[in-house]
Order: sequence, then structure tokens, then C-alpha cells
Amino acid sequence: MLTFDQILPTISEELEGRRGWLATVEWLLINRDLTGRVRLIAPSVINGNAAVQRPSQGSTLGSADERSAGLSALADILTERLGPHAYPSAASILFEDDLSSACQGVAPFVLDGFANVWVADRLASESEWSRIAPESTGAPRVVFFSIKGGVGRSTALSATAWRLAQAGKRVLVIDLDLESPGLSSSLLPEGRQPVFGITDWLVEDLVDNADAVLEAMVATSVLSHDGEIYVVPAHGANPGDYVAKLGRVWMPKLARDGAREKWSARLKRLIGALEDRVRPDIILIDSRAGIDEVASSCVTDLGANLVLLFALEGSQTWTGYRILFEHWRRRGVAADIRERLQIVGALLPETEEIAYVEGLCERAADLFAEIYDAIPPGDSGAGKFHYEQSDSAAPHYPWGVKWHRSFVGLRSLDGRLAVIDLGQVDAIFGMLIDGVTNTVALDGIHD
Repeated sequence: MLTFDQILPTISEELEGRRGWLATVEWLLINRDLTGRVRLIAPSVINGNAAVQRPSQGSTLGSADERSAGLSALADILTERLGPHAYPSAASILFEDDLSSACQGVAPFVLDGFANVWVADRLASESEWSRIAPESTGAPRVVFFSIKGGVGRSTALSATAWRLAQAGKRVLVIDLDLESPGLSSSLLPEGRQPVFGITDWLVEDLVDNADAVLEAMVATSVLSHDGEIYVVPAHGANPGDYVAKLGRVWMPKLARDGAREKWSARLKRLIGALEDRVRPDIILIDSRAGIDEVASSCVTDLGANLVLLFALEGSQTWTGYRILFEHWRRRGVAADIRERLQIVGALLPETEEIAYVEGLCERAADLFAEIYDAIPPGDSGAGKFHYEQSDSAAPHYPWGVKWHRSFVGLRSLDGRLAVIDLGQVDAIFGMLIDGVTNTVALDGIHD
């Protein structure tokens, strides 16, 4: 029995034998609906004749009759081959005037090997791993992301914020790990938490009441030095009915005129409002781990200038990232995101660190090979996005964060950072902090 993963390869097989017919069609859309069932959407001009006929012997290639008949034949064979993943032949073809109308707001991707065949995936969630927003032109936005939790991501973000503030920078920290909040506790002691958090704003925004919470959702950290750390937590000092609020933050906002603003667009609007209010030098965003709705917004939809991919050596890390990279490659958007990515070697062990980092680098280089430009034999590679495995400037070359017992757990981090010296922070997080500041061109960190 054919399964979901075989849908597109099967369609490709059938189209391969119909390239002559396909060349007469301006575009063809493979529409995969919420259940995974496939319909074909074709230009309305092909449906010019009410009756769909099989091509007669001697008919002219590219005639309306032949294009219509070819489409019908393709639909028939796909109904047969795709089984439960296809609609009955009589309901398997739709027509639209143009490709944009056929997509209805979904970002399509080109089917591998067929320049005029597109695929539109209708998803139950609004995650947009395939839609890469342009880089922000305001304060640099750095996203701390990991495929799995427990890698020290939030701790590293807190230490980075602390170090930048020590150097006089205004740092805006945003906790978007909404389903596992806790970052604010590492930077704000009890009693300094703001009244509201991000979940409050997203819920109130649905009823045009967001301004009521905006001024009371930012707190300053006592760890600030010459600069300032502004913290926006997932929830306020009193979480309230947090589960009920969390179930509503993903909602799109519907205007009176029927316009629909998806939740990630609302989130971008919030970050813009916070940036206008705080005027930071840099924005550090703690993303939810995994391949879910919050993570997709953080990594691809918020205009991140740098996305830090935290990694531990192990199959779970690389399998997860490979799924994501393969998705970008198949959707044809890898080139839009790859220059913003950077592997971070998390929790480097105290012993055999060199061998561990070499293993991380090898696995990361193998991962990034999927989205680097291919270099044919004899090609110098000039102008190509490609790095050798040993190139320390490559995005696959890990920025190391050392494991240290003083930084285990967020709960004690606030107190620890209050007494620690710069030298120890730089020894543990220095490569990461240097990488961030150099990549987003922040000056004055080591003056």
C-alpha cells in the first residue's frame, strides 16, 4: 500500500513519461490537502472545451484537446496509483486562472526535476519552515535554537546577554519558549518579574487590548552593568490561567473587514513594538526546541540575522537537523537561510574535548553539505557558498560552549552571574559570544 512519503516520487514517475505533454502546459499544481490527498490544479484555458476528449490520432501537439486529454489521463493514473491519497477521477482536477490563485496564500515549491510543476501543501498548523522572511534591518536579531532540549541553550543566551551588557550594550531578551518557560528566572530575581508576559500580549491582542499590557511586560535585570538587559518573559509574575492562555496564542486575528493576520505576523508586530520602546543594540530570542510552530516562527519568520543551532554529538541531534535541512533543500529555500545559520557545540566535555569537537565538526559538515553549493571537479568554487570541513569560518564549524558545573541549571544562574568574573564567562562562553558579536558587527565588546 502506498504511503504519504511515496506520493511525490510516484507523481514524478508518471510525469517523467509525459514530458512532451507537460511542455505544452504553462504550469501544473499538485495540491496536497490537509488529509494528504492529492488533486491537480491546472490553468483554466485547458478547460476551454466542456467535453474532455482523449487525443485523436493525428491531433496537433499542444492543441486544447490534447492538453485536456493529457491532463485527464494523468489524473486517471494518479487516482489508480495513489490509492487512498487521491480523489476519485471525477473530482481530481480543478482549474484556476493563474498559479497564485491556485495556491490561495500557500507558498508552493517546485517539484524536483520539473520546472513548471509546483506543489502546495495545506497544513493544519501555520508553521512556515518554507517561508523565509528577509533579515531584519533594525537591531540584529539572534535566535538560540535547538532540535532537542537539555543542551544549555537558555543558559548560553543568559550568559551572552550578561556579557554584552557588561560591555555597555542594550540587550533585549525575549523568551519564546512558551511551552517550557523559565529563561526570565535566570536573569530576573523573584520580585523583579514584570506583571505580564508574551502570552498575555498575544491573547489581549486578539480583542484589541494589547496596549493594556505592553508597558508592563518588560523588566530590567539587576545583572546589567554599563549597559542594560531588558527581559520579556513568556508569562508575568503571576502566570494566571496560563494553560488557557497558551491555547489561544496561536490564533490568527480576524479584523472587522474579514482580514486575517496569522499568529506569527502578530508576534512580529509585538517584537517591532518592543524594539521601538527599548531601542536595543541587539535582540536575543530564546526559541522553543524542536520542529514546531513556535520554533518555525523564531527561525524563519522573525527576520533573524543569525540562527544558532545548538548541537550535542548523537543521532537525535543530527537526525532532527537533517529533517529540517532536507525540507529547506526540497522546498528550494536553503539559499535564503543558510548564510544565517551557525552550529554551536553545546556542553563540550571537560575531557577529550578536541576529539569531541572534531566529531561534531565532521557530522555538521556532512549535514551542511546538503545545502552548500556543489563544486564540480576542476571548479575553483569562486563565488559559491561552500566550505571545507576544516574551515573555522564555516557555519558548520562549531562555536564551542564548555560544560561547567557552575552553570548547570537556570535557577541558580542569576546568583551565579552576580558574583562571577568576566574571565570565567569568557572561558566558558567566549567563542560563542565572540562569534555573535563579530557576525552581527557589534563593537566594543573587548575594548
